[in-house]
Amino acid sequence: MFPPEAVCAAAALFIIGMAWLRTRMHYAQAARGARSLTRAGWCYFAALLLLLVLGWFAAPALARRLGGAASIAARAPTLARVMWFLGAYYLFIPLHRLLRAAGVAVFKSCVASVQG
Repeated sequence: MFPPEAVCAAAALFIIGMAWLRTRMHYAQAARGARSLTRAGWCYFAALLLLLVLGWFAAPALARRLGGAASIAARAPTLARVMWFLGAYYLFIPLHRLLRAAGVAVFKSCVASVQG
């Protein structure tokens, strides 16, 4: 059996990977070449990472405070952290939609021109 911290770390990596894939899929039709992060993209993923790190420390304490001592999430910090991670993932879906609506791209195309 894995230690709870390993489960939380795996969940955080999974959330970052899912956010990366979901966001990158929105730029797949625009360009067929390689894509890289824009400045806004770096900020977007840095904010996601910062929110996950904040949740690592804040989620167990918040679960104890909101749920009381009898709450399952208060007794299981792993559950509280994973719930925070999922909440962060679902928060960044509309954030990406807002960025795209404002014309701010997270990924840019890096197609090299072929000269012959």
